[in-house]
Amino acid sequence: MKNLGNMLKQAQQMQARMQEMQAKLEATEVEGSSGGGMVKVRLTGKGDLRRVTIDPSLMNADEREVLEDLLVAAHADAKQKVEATMAEEMQKATAGISLPPGMKLPF
Repeated sequence: MKNLGNMLKQAQQMQARMQEMQAKLEATEVEGSSGGGMVKVRLTGKGDLRRVTIDPSLMNADEREVLEDLLVAAHADAKQKVEATMAEEMQKATAGISLPPGMKLPF
């Protein structure tokens, strides 16, 4: 029974750390860029789009396709950074608790 008590205590601690992590991710913003910084996209740690910045030189009809591609690339860059931040925070939140192989958090 002592092991069960320890497991419950660890689960409660992890739940508190997960709540802290969620709040931290909500407040965190990351920036992705493409085209040498000509297009920038800012996302929250939860992946919500906050801002798009476009260099004025890309704002003409001839550059439309280039701009579209750069927006997609900037978003992908920002999303990769969000995922890396989330993985890092998840590692901190689950420190000391081993999960079964293949199990990921959050569920």
